[in-house]
Amino acid sequence: MVILTLNCGSSSAKYQVYDWDKKDILAVGIVEKVTLGGSFITHEARGKPKLTVEHDCPTHTGAVDLIIKTLTGEHGVISDMGVIGAVGHRVLHGGDKFTKSVIVDDAAMAVFNEVKDLGPLHNPANIMGIEAAKKVLPGVPHCAIMDTAWHQTMPPENFTYAVPYEWYEKYSVRKYGFHGTSFLYTAKRASVLLGKNPFETNLIICHIGNGSSINAVKNGCSFDTSMGLTPLEGLVMGTRSGDTDPAMPFYVMRKTGMSAAEMENALNKKSGLLGITGAYADRRDIQKAVLQGDKRAVLAQDMEAYRVKKYIGAYQAVLGRVDALVFTAGVGEFATFMRKKILSGLEGAGIVYDPEKNERVHTRNGEFIISADNSKIPVYIIPTDEELVMTEDAYALMKGTYDVHTSFTYSFQSRDYVNKGRAEGLREDIKKDPPLEELVARPK
Repeated sequence: MVILTLNCGSSSAKYQVYDWDKKDILAVGIVEKVTLGGSFITHEARGKPKLTVEHDCPTHTGAVDLIIKTLTGEHGVISDMGVIGAVGHRVLHGGDKFTKSVIVDDAAMAVFNEVKDLGPLHNPANIMGIEAAKKVLPGVPHCAIMDTAWHQTMPPENFTYAVPYEWYEKYSVRKYGFHGTSFLYTAKRASVLLGKNPFETNLIICHIGNGSSINAVKNGCSFDTSMGLTPLEGLVMGTRSGDTDPAMPFYVMRKTGMSAAEMENALNKKSGLLGITGAYADRRDIQKAVLQGDKRAVLAQDMEAYRVKKYIGAYQAVLGRVDALVFTAGVGEFATFMRKKILSGLEGAGIVYDPEKNERVHTRNGEFIISADNSKIPVYIIPTDEELVMTEDAYALMKGTYDVHTSFTYSFQSRDYVNKGRAEGLREDIKKDPPLEELVARPK
């Protein structure tokens, strides 16, 4: 059986094709600039050269159609769409209506539309992606993998805001948290590497990408997280402000005459690292600017690292015991210079990193440990695999065996689990840098 996963953003559609019987990835890819003009697809299939094709996609339906034509065409990996048994869709926000992944029916779609204002940048695109895929693939189960589901274990004192309580009762105003599939995967993998029962494991997980958040995991469950009602709260991100004085938007609106919609757009799309530097949201571009002496780029890096450190310290305080600190997502996996800034000076908290180890690790082909031998708390780099969580949830939903993660076991929780595609890449990485093998994290 083959399972397709789709992650539709406002102007993109990412996909993965997974052979369930062989437990192997057949193809991955992304359609970019959907609805914007100049669209193109980048497609990578097992045993075939990377493919990039320009193709205008004015709608998400067009993007999904392009994905399907690519998967079944000359550079494809399946003969026809009849072999696909299920489709898993990432859905950012289900409000307080969904506490776990679900099969999409008319009632679920109604709820997604009802709460789409809670995720204004993501939910509309998620909905469009589901609608587009259902038109192209009407005969297979479509499953919504909820980004907020992992955080349903947070206690009320952690998810409730100190605002009029009726806002929670009437409008579901509370902290929800995001990056749930990423945190689920990395938390389960960390417990395997530590050789601990997942429900006796305390972790601080830093998912740092264009959008970033930190998760405090207590006894294997989400206890607190940096993102809130929407993904705007928390860390300094690529274009999002993260934590700020709630009175600041009103002050600026009075000074400038900005509307609420303009302010929301500014905080989500024109703030964060882009707002500070005035030019860059990509950490690689910021690092280049830092090396050229750009003072605002230096400030942006320092602010981002400082915010992460504050959350690490806060979560260490509320957890009491921390079994490991984990970095994941694009920046967490690749940006050695950001990890260095974040980890420097944490010795007093029992976190000591090894600079040489840190510099070597900039690949998502393996799991690594970069802490020094005398560190009380190990520091892991665990590349996330949100698509695998989506795939396993979709399969289990279709088979009727799915449940919340506290009552469900994923394949990657096994000590013997191997990601075949990444294992091949790791062998190549080690050929280029043999000492890298010494840093590979293996189950205890």
